[in-house]
Amino acid sequence: MGKKSDGNQAEIVKGLRQLGATVTVLSSVGGGCPDLICGYHEKNILFECKNLDGRGDRLTPAETDWIKNWKGQIAIIFNIEQALAVIEDICIMED
Repeated sequence: MGKKSDGNQAEIVKGLRQLGATVTVLSSVGGGCPDLICGYHEKNILFECKNLDGRGDRLTPAETDWIKNWKGQIAIIFNIEQALAVIEDICIMED
């Protein structure tokens, strides 16, 4: 069964798309899978969106296990500014 999306996810998706990134929402996949996959400058970036509201700010056990076992990149973010910083670090600095 999939999980519900965090309240800030729509804002983050909108900001990433305004930047020119492609975004696929994965939050309904469940099983600890990250919320978003973003494509930018021929790189794929996984994002786990969290809220700073005191309820959705922690990883679930499934998310913790997924991240622990993943052999690639994943960023835990709370807002669009953090997402953009990750993109800058991964995509722009490497070009």
